[in-house]
Amino acid sequence: MNLVADANVLLSAVIGGRARLALNHPQVSEIFTTEHTFAEVEEYTMVLARRKRLPSDILLLAVAALPVTVVSRTRYAKRLPEAVKRIGRRDPDDVDLLALALQFEIPIWSNDKDFEGLHVDLFTTERLLRQLGIIH
Repeated sequence: MNLVADANVLLSAVIGGRARLALNHPQVSEIFTTEHTFAEVEEYTMVLARRKRLPSDILLLAVAALPVTVVSRTRYAKRLPEAVKRIGRRDPDDVDLLALALQFEIPIWSNDKDFEGLHVDLFTTERLLRQLGIIH
């Protein structure tokens, strides 16, 4: 299974949340994200480090070690107009992620409600962990 990962699940994995259980699962072949989303993860990692009183250098190393393929916007640019129509009003920051999922025709992994009802496969972390047999 291939997935397009949103910042919220990647950040959860970085700080040791349940999302980390899916990252290296044998049924998960590859996880993709956008340059924009990865930059968001890097930015919010520092915020989380301060808020949770975790060592920022360790969290930044965890971000760098995420088993994620960061995809250039040029690879999904032709799907951007469709993504803008579907989610642009709800959350413009999610346009690129949706365009990537549409281009690769793979599900989005996110806990963000803005992706619901967009006619794209969507996994929350809980649903993904159930699908993988990690939780019941």
